[in-house]
Amino acid sequence: MLFKLSMKNVKKSFKDYAIYFITLVLGVAIFYLFNSLDSQEAMLKVSASTKEIIKLMIEMLSMLSIFVAVILGLLIVYANNFLIKRRKKEFGIYMTLGMGRRQISKIILLETILIGVISLIIGLVVGIFGSQFMSIFVGKLFQADMSDFEFAFSQSACIKTCIYFAIMYVAVIFFNAITISRYKLINLLTAIRKNEEVKIKNPILCIVVFLIAAIILGYCYYKVTLGINTLNSADKIFPIILMGIISTVLVFWSLSGFILKLVQMRKKTYLNGTNIFVLRQINNKINTTVISMSVICLMLFVTITILSTALSLRNSMETALQEMTSADINLYKTANLPESIIRYGKEVVYSEEARADSKRSVGESMIEAGFDMNKFKDKVEISIYAINEVNIASSLGEEVLAEAKSKYPMMLYDTAEPLIKVSEYNKVAKLYGIEEYSLSENEYIMLCDFGQVEELRNKALALGVKVNINGKEYEPKYRDCKAGFVQMNVSQVNTGIILVPDSCDLKDEQREQWLLVANYNAKTEEEIEEIEQNFTSASDSELFKTFKERHILIDGMTKISLIESSLGLTTIILFIGIYLGIIFLIASSAILALKQLTESSDNRQRYVILRKIGCDEKMINNALFKQIGIFFMMPLLLAIIHSIFGIQFGVGVMEALATKDELIPSAIVTVILIGIVYGMYFLATYYGSKNIIKED
Repeated sequence: MLFKLSMKNVKKSFKDYAIYFITLVLGVAIFYLFNSLDSQEAMLKVSASTKEIIKLMIEMLSMLSIFVAVILGLLIVYANNFLIKRRKKEFGIYMTLGMGRRQISKIILLETILIGVISLIIGLVVGIFGSQFMSIFVGKLFQADMSDFEFAFSQSACIKTCIYFAIMYVAVIFFNAITISRYKLINLLTAIRKNEEVKIKNPILCIVVFLIAAIILGYCYYKVTLGINTLNSADKIFPIILMGIISTVLVFWSLSGFILKLVQMRKKTYLNGTNIFVLRQINNKINTTVISMSVICLMLFVTITILSTALSLRNSMETALQEMTSADINLYKTANLPESIIRYGKEVVYSEEARADSKRSVGESMIEAGFDMNKFKDKVEISIYAINEVNIASSLGEEVLAEAKSKYPMMLYDTAEPLIKVSEYNKVAKLYGIEEYSLSENEYIMLCDFGQVEELRNKALALGVKVNINGKEYEPKYRDCKAGFVQMNVSQVNTGIILVPDSCDLKDEQREQWLLVANYNAKTEEEIEEIEQNFTSASDSELFKTFKERHILIDGMTKISLIESSLGLTTIILFIGIYLGIIFLIASSAILALKQLTESSDNRQRYVILRKIGCDEKMINNALFKQIGIFFMMPLLLAIIHSIFGIQFGVGVMEALATKDELIPSAIVTVILIGIVYGMYFLATYYGSKNIIKED
């Protein structure tokens, strides 16, 4: 009998369970989706290093799933608690008919299991089909060969999903039993007549608090944008985060005290249609849900910021990779090694063989090690010089140096600047396909593309700061930094290179580094892979073993390794961002929806009164739509404002990896995603509330 009653209740209350059901299905699907990547990993044709990166990403997502499971578990308990409260009168009638608390608990247990099993099955089906698209997405991100792609099912992800959600439901059943055991018959039967106590706040006090909160937020916004340079440690960032959280709570606390008064001053708006009813409902909701609204706002802020920043980082690094990896390989080594140096507080002693080899170019050392240089084409070898007297401090000049030290006290200003003869630089620039330069006898050019350092150098160049190289002064040809680089990288991180005329008297003993840039002399993927193997997995490479035996200290990077490492880093960040972002979005949307549904249930009698005073169904539905719309939009609007500055902070922190130019497309994708999920919950809430308040 209890099973039949539970089945009937589930069917009858399906519309009430819609939000709960949607949340469970999405939770199960997403949980399976991000834990099933191992099912396709073996079929992706990628290099060994990329396979290791994918395995690392899978392990990190697996650990992150524990945190996600906790969030989903709390959300399910929270959602279920709202549903139990909504059915207080129903439980009171059961008890009046002679049913005990244990039997009621059994009914709820059966209903919970039914809903759980149905949502788990549907969620797994959605997740299994969705994981196929996820696998294609992963393959695209890692530029993998998808020719062996086939439909896959991850048994481990399925088992993990079932176990985690079973644990969540055990927690739900436990909390339900405790909740039912505390109910008294009189409270259950009169629950519909009880509303949350609303305390009227002093409007003047609320306005003052709102202004204080706005000032605090303004200060926080300033610190994370214009004042970002001062936030160089965790102990300085944490107070800003704490101030942002407190001021968000104060905004919602103060809104309920004066927003109604402000609208009442506009009589035409206030007295138009059902606006009086809608505004008072909204006012009461904000008043009684300050903490909830604040938490939801902050969760939406985290969602928008994480997703936008992760997508922006991915797009920026892809763009930078195309610009910064224009050759197949860079090999370099230190020139003129001393007998010993102090590195990281320890003395490093160089052998006589290593010091002798440091006077030879990279190409000469490669031939010495037995490497066939015909495997390279378009070879360019240059020397990079450094003089202690030409350092960052001297190139900035006294005026800009003082400003720089106040902003960046940790910068090593006595670091010697790299010096390159312009003709040698042009050889590299031609190979890379970037701009070449020319210089007169007494001119120099500063190459720099690293944000904040570039700003300082531009100020120095605008002042015409000269550099003295071996007794001769050189003045800047341009009054700002020019773009350029000599070593490949994953992003624009050149903090400064000085180009000097070929006539500049640079001594052999002032040579700091040898650099070789080349392309592979190969036509097929197999030939490229054969050459690449010499320079990857250095501990296993025969060439690097020879280097070690002969004390040749050559290091380097290849285009393939740079792209693979960059793709791995950005993809891991992107997946973590999407995973957390979607979970936070679902959680915040579900909490908002459940609170609104409960409000609609509690305020059902008020809509009955609206009908009695002459409001038709169209006016009532319009009032309900406005009410839910405002309720959903308020935390979202403040979250968007927070995000505008939060995203700038994120990009500022990752300045070497991401650029603000990529924010617009990533923000558009984020808005679309939020619009889909948030809109789905909004519509489900509206139609659910509409069903609750409709006249029987």
